[in-house]
Amino acid sequence: MAATPNTEALSVLCNGASYGAGDPFATSLTFVLSELLSATPVRAGHDFYDISPYPAAFAYGHAACRAALSAADCAACLRSAVSQMDASCGYSVGARAVLVDCSVRYEQYAFVD
Repeated sequence: MAATPNTEALSVLCNGASYGAGDPFATSLTFVLSELLSATPVRAGHDFYDISPYPAAFAYGHAACRAALSAADCAACLRSAVSQMDASCGYSVGARAVLVDCSVRYEQYAFVD
């Protein structure tokens, strides 16, 4: 019997700074979140760091799922994490969602979790 991922949020944190409409960071962030959602579930250990290729405004990201999750469950958990960040943080230049079974973080600067 397959279990569904536990998407209960343990914490959602938002950077106090924000970006506006038309800011190149928006393009970079869209790229990074898309890469995190597609690459993390298929990586060994479900752990992936990424950086946008756009030098006008780099975005950095990291996503991870509990290793025991299937790729599909990892993807579902990450989608929930991103949705919860969007709902809480809007146009923040940095955010982190830590759920029971996965986590996602993005920033305007390089970091290591």
